[in-house]
Parts: sequence; C-alpha cells; structure tokens
Amino acid sequence: MLPKRRLARAGSPDGGAISSAPSSARFPGVAIYLAEPRMGRSRRAFLTRLGRSKGFRILDACSSEVTHVVMEHTSAEEAARWQEHSLMAAPPGCTHPALLDVSWFTESMAAGQPVPVEHRHRLKVAEPTKGPPSPAWMLPYACQRPTPVTHHNTSFSEALETLAEAAGFEGSECRLLSFCRAASVLRALPGPVTALSQLQGLPHFGEHSCRVVQELLEHGACEEVERVRCSERYQTMKLFTQIFGVGVRTADRWYQEGLRTLDDLQGQPQRLTKQQRAGLQHYRDLSTPIWLPDVEALQQVVEVAVVQALPGATITLTGSFRRGNSQGHDVDFLITHPEEGREAGLLTSVMCRLQSQGLVLYHQHQHSHCGSPAKRARHSHTMDAFERSFCIFRLPQPPETTVGDAPRPCPAWKAVRVDLVVVPISQFPFALLGWTGSKLFERELRRFSRKEKGLWLNSHGLFDPEQKVFFHVTSEEDIFKHLGLEYLPPEQRNA
Repeated sequence: MLPKRRLARAGSPDGGAISSAPSSARFPGVAIYLAEPRMGRSRRAFLTRLGRSKGFRILDACSSEVTHVVMEHTSAEEAARWQEHSLMAAPPGCTHPALLDVSWFTESMAAGQPVPVEHRHRLKVAEPTKGPPSPAWMLPYACQRPTPVTHHNTSFSEALETLAEAAGFEGSECRLLSFCRAASVLRALPGPVTALSQLQGLPHFGEHSCRVVQELLEHGACEEVERVRCSERYQTMKLFTQIFGVGVRTADRWYQEGLRTLDDLQGQPQRLTKQQRAGLQHYRDLSTPIWLPDVEALQQVVEVAVVQALPGATITLTGSFRRGNSQGHDVDFLITHPEEGREAGLLTSVMCRLQSQGLVLYHQHQHSHCGSPAKRARHSHTMDAFERSFCIFRLPQPPETTVGDAPRPCPAWKAVRVDLVVVPISQFPFALLGWTGSKLFERELRRFSRKEKGLWLNSHGLFDPEQKVFFHVTSEEDIFKHLGLEYLPPEQRNA
C-alpha cells in the first residue's frame, strides 16, 4: 500500500529530488557515474549518498560530463558491452570516461579525495569494433536494442511467432513470452542467420527455439510449426480472435462449445455482444489491411473535427503506423490540449461531429478512470485508464482502383477500426510511448524499469515507489533518459 500523504513530483519545488551536482562539490573536475547493473539499486543509492556527503559530484545519468564510470563485479566483456551501449552516442572527438572498478571509489571515499587511477583500478576493455555489435553481446531487453520494420530473418521469426500465438491460445503465458522474445532477437540481428552457430550466446534462445531454426535451415520448414498452422484449433482460434471484441477466453469457450466458423456465430447472434456483432458484420473489411494513404485521409477528417470542437487541440497518430509500417489492421489516435484540463469533454463533441457526417458505424465510449496519482502509479501494465472511444469508421473509397494494368470497381466505403484516446498533456509523453508499441517493446520496457531500475512505468507516468516521486517529463526522450536507456525512435521499436 502506498501512504496516503501527497505524492511528490520529481523536479518540482516540493519533489525533494536530490541534485546531482551539489553546490558544495569539492572536486569540480571529477564527475562520477555509478553503473547499476551489477551494483544493484540499493547499493548504488547508498554509494551515491556517501560520495555526495564527502563532496564528490555523482551524476544520475551517464552523459558527456562524466569523467569516471564506476562498476562492481563486472567483467571486461560486460564492461565492453555496457560501453558500446551507453557511450555509442558520444559526440565525435569526445573523450570516453575511465571505466573503473569500485575499489577506486571506495579508496577515494576513505581518502576523502579522488585517489590516482592505477592500473589495478581499470577495467580492461577492448577497442570497440566497427560495424554492428557482435550478436553474442546483444542486450537482453528488447527496449535496449533497435529493431527496424524490415529485417533479415522473416521466415524464422514468423515460425516462432506462430508457436507464440498457439501458446497464447492455450493460455501458456510463459511459452508465449519465450517464443516472442526469441523472435524479437531474430528481428534485431544485423544480418541473416545461415548457421545455427550464429545463435550461440544470444539471449532468450533456448533449446526449443534453436530446434525450430535448425529445422528451417536444414529443410526449409519446421514440422511442429506446420502441424500447428494446419490444426483445426489454431485456425479456429485465429479466426475468432480476429473478430473485433473477441479475446482468447471467449474464442476458447466458443471452440469448446463446438463452434468453428463465422456462419456458426451468425446463426447464434444471442451469444454476441453489441461490439462482437459489429465486428462480425464488418469482418471482411476489418481483417483486410488498411494502408497508409487511407490512414492519412482518416487523420485529416478526425483532425478537422477535433480542432473545430476545441481550437488548439492536437491529434497524433500512434501504433504500427508511427513505427514506420505502411499497413496495419487498426488506427490509434491520441488527442490532447496544451492546457491541462481543457481536454475534458472533448471526445463527446468530436464523436458527435463525426457521427453527423455519417462516418461512424459503431462506437463504444469508455470514461476516464485515472483516479489519484497513487492509483495511476499502480495501474495495470496492459491497459490504461484514459477516456476513449472504440470505433468502427466508414472510410470513403475512390470509385476505382488499379490492379496491374486494369482498373477495377471499388466499394464506396471501407470499415476501419479506430481508437480515439484523450490524454491530459502532463501524461502525454507516457501515453505516446505506450500507444506506439510494439506490444513486446512496451512489455520489455516496463519489465526493465521494474527489475533493473526499481521504477513503475505505465502509460500514465514513471513512479519511484521508494521515494514516492513521479518523474516530470516533456518528451519520450526524457523517459528513456530517466531509465538510463539510449533513446530509440519509433521506427526502431518493432520488437
């Protein structure tokens, strides 16, 4: 339970945040960064307080100001891996800081001043190699490595993703995550896998995933994957879960009751919610990809309605299209206003305007239930509490389209899945990060925050449960910086 006292906001006058450069620093030419991975969060906090109490300047983040990086229980290989990751963005000509064992720090504390750096203090790190990093040194969290839209190992990743999906249909969260993480590693590799030996040392590659890749390398197909894809259960579960409003539990219940096709469902409309009936009615359109030009046209329509309802309000495209994909199956927009609180009531007005134009085939409104800061901090990692409308839009289509050299008639309109989400400006960077995805990237980012930094991250904020502090940010870059991560643009988050 969080205490009932008011929660402080980091960086605010009453936030109680500790300065990384106290005015009493006795050694201004020395700026120390304590690298946390092996040191641990609690010990790092203790050493930080100790160093500052003795007049040393201890920085909270690794930057170009750092002159000494201190590590504990760290091998030369791990130090090299950390150096490639954390210092890769250093400006040209910038001198890298000294990478030192914690013994230098403790001796300096005992002496009350920085002791000379001796050979025994230094961590031996080989010169960084040019070109992409060695796969064996790939960082374990998907949020630590760039993953582009297109990659070199599609057949392998798709096979593992099929097994992950099948595991999800069976309710095996552990196996689902295992296959998803292995597939994500393949997507991030700088080149194609041509031999099983290339997988040695890669994170999240267990015996099962290796066996799948080996079969694909040797035979061009994996028997297990093909068996899953051809199974009645997999095909039925995939069919049902593609219906708007149908999750795995509902699809499984229908399967257990003997339902197998869309016709089976249409014959029993009493089984369906209003949302599911709309999803089934427009199934063909909603299961067909929507392309970027249609998304851009849709954004213009929604933007006009938003600005008419509240001048100064903004609309931002998120999801897979923000990550650089040219097609997808749904469209997500975040709506906000630069003045906190002005966004209240905006969504109702926007939906009325869109409905009056005949553009809304279905919508379900969800009221905001963000609640107190404490509730926002503890909110589920999988869903947020913003006000939103789950919609199916009627998107007009051009009268004909060209296939090859021949034009063919096109339906007058296409049904498109759209989510409109209203976000207070103070929470917008967190919502933008969360709604951009990918799903695994966000999951790994939040896992990294919790396990490596001891912080709680969701689409509402970043919270320190020990200090009872919310971090104030103005951009996604600020969030990455607070977590000690290299900023990855949306196009590199396709984990």
